[in-house]
Amino acid sequence: MPMSQTDLEAALREGFPDAEIVIEDLAGDNDHYRARIVSKAFAGLPRVRQHQLVYAALKGKMGGELHALALETSAP
Repeated sequence: MPMSQTDLEAALREGFPDAEIVIEDLAGDNDHYRARIVSKAFAGLPRVRQHQLVYAALKGKMGGELHALALETSAP
């Protein structure tokens, strides 16, 4: 079952409580999203590590309930 935008946002807010998060459903199918996340947790980290933190916050849902996620991450 696809992951709803609400569930995706809740998982990201749990992982990054301080973050500014904007989620866009790219295809209208609850399966392809773009997420922009601005969090202090990303300060000083390379983009690959920032994205790994996001995947960790999703607790294994990437590739299962969540098919595609375009990420834009940055520190404030």
